[in-house]
Amino acid sequence: MATGKSDKGQIPRLSVRDQTLEALRRRIISLELPPGEPLSENELAQEMGVSRTPVRESLILLREEGLVQVFPQIGSFVSLVDLSRVAEAQFVREAIECASLHDFAADAAGISGLRDILASQRGAEAKGDIEEFFRLDEDFHRELLRLAGHESAWTAVNSAKAHLDRARRLSLIDTRPVSTLIEQHTAVVDALEARNVAEADSSLRLHLRGVFEDVKRIQASSPDLFSDGTARRPVRRNVARLS
Repeated sequence: MATGKSDKGQIPRLSVRDQTLEALRRRIISLELPPGEPLSENELAQEMGVSRTPVRESLILLREEGLVQVFPQIGSFVSLVDLSRVAEAQFVREAIECASLHDFAADAAGISGLRDILASQRGAEAKGDIEEFFRLDEDFHRELLRLAGHESAWTAVNSAKAHLDRARRLSLIDTRPVSTLIEQHTAVVDALEARNVAEADSSLRLHLRGVFEDVKRIQASSPDLFSDGTARRPVRRNVARLS
């Protein structure tokens, strides 16, 4: 695992544990390690080229975050997508992002930057690159906050939405066409350019709440991917990885 420079004035290097934690968290959120996947400390340590200790410590921290479940005498598993955590994260995200629109003060350059992101999203759609689209989706929402003067609020949004991100990725695989999401993004930008904050707010809320309908559809066909908060042994299931 690569580390950053630790010289004075440089970004401090992450510990092996922190690198392992971030790598595992990323793999879980990206669905590379899907809901219900068994987790072997030995296998993960071998794959990542580290000892078992940072893997064990990382799994403990991911358990605290609700992304890993440990069942005595059975083993550790990637947690199912917790519907209550999805709802909580959606509440936080909608409250912060929609409130920020009322402080939106972008000039022509700001609107142009948002449209550049939309153009890149269309490019990702044309290539069928869902992983790239997801990254650009994050860029779009973070840029909305930045242009409203609230970029620091992204930290609060990001820390709350691990389960929500997994639900969103499942929706990109199984339900909502990427083109629909791009159209919704475009509606927000169009309203902001017209200085119609009320319309932008309405369009953004509609966009953000779409994940609930997606979850209902996915849950109907794959109920074993989701949890209502009660502990039950995950069942291994093949889930399409984003690529």
